[in-house]
Amino acid sequence: MTAILQTRGLSRTFNGFHAVSDVNLSVQEGSIHALIGPNGAGKTTCFNLLTRFIDASAGSISFQGQDITRTPADAVARLGLVRSFQISAVFGQLSVFENVRLAVQRRRGHSLDWWRSDRALSAYDERTHELLAEAGLADWAEHLAGELPYGRKRALELATTLALEPRVLLLDEPMAGMGTEDIAHAAAMIRQAARGRTVLMVEHNLSVVSDLCDRITVLARGEVLAEGNYAGVSADPRVVEAYLGHGHAGQRKHNSSAGVQHA
Repeated sequence: MTAILQTRGLSRTFNGFHAVSDVNLSVQEGSIHALIGPNGAGKTTCFNLLTRFIDASAGSISFQGQDITRTPADAVARLGLVRSFQISAVFGQLSVFENVRLAVQRRRGHSLDWWRSDRALSAYDERTHELLAEAGLADWAEHLAGELPYGRKRALELATTLALEPRVLLLDEPMAGMGTEDIAHAAAMIRQAARGRTVLMVEHNLSVVSDLCDRITVLARGEVLAEGNYAGVSADPRVVEAYLGHGHAGQRKHNSSAGVQHA
């Protein structure tokens, strides 16, 4: 497999605080790769660096073999490195169908002029229906986005992100706030979305990570602590220590063999 997204020595300092320090990351094309770690580990900062929302203090980022370390965020997105966010971002007063169609319009280089005639906008309908079906939202197409249940709203966000036709899809805590049923649905969506794409995700639900991800990078205090498949990293004593802390010394031996899936 070929690396589609790589960093070398990636670092970011805020007023002397090392939020991300010397991170070497290699995401293989066609894989689902998780970036995990305890709160404050630097995961979201890493995402912000990769998508160029903030500048690196040191190091480099390459995407599809091209150095994007200083490339503007909008240009990076047009190259196909596209992210979702933890916070819900949909047009609540528009229908589910209209939300997705706007995203399709934007990808195809047209302004978001939703006041155009239905005939003019119909050119985007076929792709919109395809994305709704992929997200499991075909039966919700005419509902107002603002009235969707939380899990379906996150599905809509994923559909609008997929409308931008990403090569690499970065998902920032896609399961946050979801119940068990919604998590199962979202996991199935991500697996479907990964067909023909690469996914890099930050996720706290380690049972989801175990089920979905081919490779896992663990961050702690802004540095890479461990990397490998789930079985390997979950049994690593350093990972158990990072998740459970010094106060669980009596449990450490058990947890290092059982993994950190319940952390």
